[in-house]
Amino acid sequence: MKPTLTAKAAFHFSLLALVLAACSDAPPSSPVEAVPAEAIANEREIPVIEEAFLTTMTPEDNIDSPAAWAAPGGDIWVIATAKATDALVVYDGKTGETLRTVGSLGTGQGQFDRPNGVAVADDLLFVVERDNHRVQVLRLPGFEHVSTFAAADLTKPYGLWVNKAGEGYEVYVTDAYMAGEDAEGEDILPAFSELDRRVKRFAMTPSGNGFDARLVSAFGDTGEQGALRVVESIWGDAANDRLLIAEEDETYANELKVYDLAGNFAGQTIGRDVFKAQSEGIMLKSCNDGSGWWITTEQGKGRTVFHLFDRATLAHAGAVTGKSVANTDGIWLHEAASDRFPQGVLYAVHDDQGMVAFDWNDIATALSLPACEAR
Repeated sequence: MKPTLTAKAAFHFSLLALVLAACSDAPPSSPVEAVPAEAIANEREIPVIEEAFLTTMTPEDNIDSPAAWAAPGGDIWVIATAKATDALVVYDGKTGETLRTVGSLGTGQGQFDRPNGVAVADDLLFVVERDNHRVQVLRLPGFEHVSTFAAADLTKPYGLWVNKAGEGYEVYVTDAYMAGEDAEGEDILPAFSELDRRVKRFAMTPSGNGFDARLVSAFGDTGEQGALRVVESIWGDAANDRLLIAEEDETYANELKVYDLAGNFAGQTIGRDVFKAQSEGIMLKSCNDGSGWWITTEQGKGRTVFHLFDRATLAHAGAVTGKSVANTDGIWLHEAASDRFPQGVLYAVHDDQGMVAFDWNDIATALSLPACEAR
């Protein structure tokens, strides 16, 4: 999501609707004007690392979020949602080559209406569709339809996290429902007391050749500190009973809220002291010894900064920026080793138009991170 500022930005509560104009996310008419990486680095002493590749840029797609899958034969596919063309774009995760597009506008199986969040678990691809207000599950590599659920429970969904649970999955979906529109057609943020359903938690259990899904709970804190005003990105750490949820209301703060997996606010937020722009994509780097880092995104219009936080303590561990990447929505960390990226790779959306890749070794070297044997 990207907020659109107006004169109403001087006010506080009523202009929260303004941030939500970002949810419309119209395709960009032209690239952003990038801030030189060196300027960002010098201002905040942030290391600059070079992207391993940039894909072909297709602004007509309005690319939002990526997810990577270890394809047969050692290949990597990066599957990204294209909001404007109601499709999925599949890239080669080693070279950035565009391999194919999947889907079309519609409500049927394998069709999409404004796909946004995306995730991969095992050989399943989970796609959140904002305007079909549902989650669709496809099986890779053929993109065959497996399941569709949540249309009766979601209003304006954006992001998701999928947690393996036995033979099934837990699926957490953020829901940015609003309280109507004001006279200027801008979304009105619900009162705190009505923000108690910002995240929906579903249980997917095997049934025949597919899965059954049911709503387990809906949650969201209703206090000022823990309330989820504008939501999209979410990720979890089952080993530490923790969820991080990006607060995307820039009129309030640029930060991440800390919850537990049951949906209780932990009384803690992180990032406000280091983020200079909207918080966005979230991923977790997990090491075999239980350590690791949260990777989070500061969605600078002219340059993206990636902040790392210690997995256990949530202390800020440093930040990096790329030479080109800007205006990043979703990110995905592919931890599996490959011949191209022996220590894994971070994929990030670039300016709504395509993807970039960062070799994890370059990130670790820039921040002098200890060795991390992937799980």
